[in-house]
Amino acid sequence: MIRTKYRKYQKGKCRQNIYNCSLHFGRYAIQSCETGIVRAQTIEATRRVLSRKFRLSGSRAQIWIRICANVPITRKPTEVRMGKGKGNPAGWVARVSKGQILFEMDGVTLSNAQSAARYASHKLNVATKFVQWK
Repeated sequence: MIRTKYRKYQKGKCRQNIYNCSLHFGRYAIQSCETGIVRAQTIEATRRVLSRKFRLSGSRAQIWIRICANVPITRKPTEVRMGKGKGNPAGWVARVSKGQILFEMDGVTLSNAQSAARYASHKLNVATKFVQWK
């Protein structure tokens, strides 16, 4: 659980990000092709897929998670009438903009990184592409 100033936030907008668009840590990366939101459970599932693929290939890979789920999402209980205020916090999401680097990896071969990124893209709910450091 992340400590924030307020319990509930407004949804806001996913604007174009110009800062988190290049590789800083690894040689390979997963980059988003569209804007959207990614839940904290999705980030963890993607991390587990990447680490499992690298562990099965026998390589000592490093994975950097470049997104943080820092926006709380609220939800009202089922069969509750409209109104009566905003619902209770139910989870955390990360706002993802187009071109943002989501995950970086290093210490693996190109073919292993590409196959792991393909499996990881099935978990994410935004369109992604594989990026290589030049």
